[in-house]
Amino acid sequence: MNPRAASDPGVRVIPLRFDTGMREYARALKRDYASITPGRYLDKRHWISLGPGPGITEQLTNDAVEHSYDLVIGSHPHHHSDRARDGV
Repeated sequence: MNPRAASDPGVRVIPLRFDTGMREYARALKRDYASITPGRYLDKRHWISLGPGPGITEQLTNDAVEHSYDLVIGSHPHHHSDRARDGV
């Protein structure tokens, strides 16, 4: 994905949240994969956009999505109260 395509709304990307402790990892992903760019429409310090491209494997995508999901859902206040109510 070229830089122009990264800002093209017609290109499908997955926005992913990374915490500040993973900042170096996120920088390495953006450096190593042209289709991983700073977060589109989001705070580029904490979000990246993952698009299709060379080297983007299903495993890489799944791992990144799971990490992002855990960060976003884990920080949501209702998530904690729902888990307590459900006995989790």
